[in-house]
Amino acid sequence: MFEIIPSIWLINGKCVRLKRGDFATQEVISNNPLEIAQAFEDHGIERLHLVDLDGARRGEPKNYHILETIAGYTNLKIDFTGGISTDGDVIKVFEHGALTLTAASIAVKNPDKFTQWMVSYGREKINLAADTNPVDHKIKIRGWLKKTEIDLFDHIQYFYDRGLKYLKCSDITRDGVMEGPNFELYTEIQTKFPDLSLIASGGVRNVDDFRRLRDMDLKGVVFGRAFYEEKISLADIDKFMSEKVEK
Repeated sequence: MFEIIPSIWLINGKCVRLKRGDFATQEVISNNPLEIAQAFEDHGIERLHLVDLDGARRGEPKNYHILETIAGYTNLKIDFTGGISTDGDVIKVFEHGALTLTAASIAVKNPDKFTQWMVSYGREKINLAADTNPVDHKIKIRGWLKKTEIDLFDHIQYFYDRGLKYLKCSDITRDGVMEGPNFELYTEIQTKFPDLSLIASGGVRNVDDFRRLRDMDLKGVVFGRAFYEEKISLADIDKFMSEKVEK
C-alpha cells in the first residue's frame, strides 16, 4: 500500500521548514508539533516522519521529548531521524516511542554498525536515508551540511547486498522548493534495486505528485512544505486517501 508520510522538522522543539536543507532559511511553522501530528492522524494518516534537525547538526538526537509526546498522545507510527549514531541512541529512540528509525550519517561513517542494526533490530525497523545532489550523485550527510565522495548507487548497493529493505531518497536540490519530485532518479533506483521499498522525499507540489509516485509503485512519499504552504490541504489528503486504485 502506498503511504503518504507527512514530515515534522524540529529545531529547539518547534516545527520549522527549510529550503534545500539550508538552516539559514528556517521559518517556525508552529510551537506545537503535537497539534500538527494530531491533525494528520485525524485525517487518516498513519505514519509520521519526525526529523530532529538539532540532532542532525550535533551528531546526537536532541528532541526526544517531542518524540515521546507525539508517541504518547497519538497512535501514529513514528519514523525518527536526526543524529542517531550510537547503540544507545537507537535504544533511546525506540524507548521514547519511535516505531522505526531512519539514519544517514552513520551508514557513511560506520557501515558495519548500520548493518549490525539491521540484523539486531530487523530490516523493518532500520531504514536508510540516501540524500544527494543529482549533479554528481554524491551522498550528503549531517543534515546535508557535509558532502561526501560516496556515489549514491554504490552506497545503496552496499546495503542492498546486506538485506536493506527500506530506502528514503531525497534530491536535495528539490527539497522545500516545490519543483516536483525527481521522478527520473526514482525510476533509476527502482530499475537497479527492484526489491527495495523506495520512499520519495523532496519537491512535492500537490496531490498529483502523490498519484504519479503511487502509479510508479513506490512504497511512499514524505512531504512537508507543500502542506505547510497550503498547496496540499487536509481535504486533499482525505480525497487521496479515499481513492480506490485500479490494478
